[in-house]
Amino acid sequence: MREGTSEELFVLCDAVAAVVGGSVAVEDLDRRVLAYSTLPDQLIDDLRREGILNRRVPDEPRQLRQYRAVLDAPGVIRLPPLADGELPRVAVAVRAGEIPLGTVWAIEGAGGVDAAGERALLDGARLAALHMLRHRSAAELDLHARQEALSGALAGGGFAAGARFHLGLSDQPRFTLLGLAHPRDAGREPPPAIQLGVSAVGHFAAVHPEAAVATLGRTVYVLLPELSASAVRRLAEQAVTALARPRGSALRCAVSRGDVDPGQLPALRTEVDDILRVITTDPAARPVAALEDAHARVLLAHLGDTLAREPRLRHPAITAMLDHDRRQQTAYAASVLAWLDAVGNIAQAAESLGCHPNTLKYRLRRVPDLFDLDLTHPDDRLSCWLQLRLGP
Repeated sequence: MREGTSEELFVLCDAVAAVVGGSVAVEDLDRRVLAYSTLPDQLIDDLRREGILNRRVPDEPRQLRQYRAVLDAPGVIRLPPLADGELPRVAVAVRAGEIPLGTVWAIEGAGGVDAAGERALLDGARLAALHMLRHRSAAELDLHARQEALSGALAGGGFAAGARFHLGLSDQPRFTLLGLAHPRDAGREPPPAIQLGVSAVGHFAAVHPEAAVATLGRTVYVLLPELSASAVRRLAEQAVTALARPRGSALRCAVSRGDVDPGQLPALRTEVDDILRVITTDPAARPVAALEDAHARVLLAHLGDTLAREPRLRHPAITAMLDHDRRQQTAYAASVLAWLDAVGNIAQAAESLGCHPNTLKYRLRRVPDLFDLDLTHPDDRLSCWLQLRLGP
């Protein structure tokens, strides 16, 4: 098996080249070279060599016009050279019914391409279509099966037991879960996650074929097996750059800890979701982050959830302070928070508030009398800071 295709497609190219006399290549619709002939006496030029070495035909506007002509033609079409040193070619479209799949290109031999050569090209195109359909269908079925397996494993329940088999994981795989999502901008709606998911499938199929991709809600999850932490980080950074570029929109990626137990995938999903929650709402957040990069904000988010679920846990003095500020248009809560943020530095806190240090000192002296809050006790200071930091 050669990279990206099967040996039989190379054999097909050799068979056609033996009839036409020149080098033969099969390409897909993206002009990637899927297979090529390797006969020792075939005619070949530098353009074909470059396409074989790069596995893709170089971009050139006149070539794009030739590709359109080939795909529009019902049969074999002859094409003139476009540059010095380039040999004339014949080509035919590869189709499944009316659906184009690619093209077959042959360099004309010394005597040109006769009727036998044209028949060989047409037969080769039909056989290539069968191969490409079979290859593509198998790949799509495998991608779909892996997507379903990852979706089920992330949901937990009984799916985790078979996840190792369906995801193609080894007995002791070390894997990492990525989460990709667009930032949440209050001013505009982010692109649909399904579009990001389709792009992610194609991207990771090229850079790490063992990856599994699944789109759930607003997040695209990617399972990366058998990679070191540095390799995972590098692929995550590459994905953020590559997948954000076509749409011109920002992208964030959360990286879970590594694990070897597929049963831990729901926990890894929770970890990724926690990270995405904070980095997609912070314009200054780094594009790729693990839990250690966002630990403080993740912890604060969980504390905020607890206070929202259990309002009785809020310090009554903080609630009274916030109510007083709303009713009287005062700034006691902001003053206390600025002072705590500045670790007791009056000058720094006053500067951040835009007031005189004496004004801030006066407000702080009034806090114990107005709200029965002892800011000299470290536990009270911590409780006060957390609640004010999290907001009402």
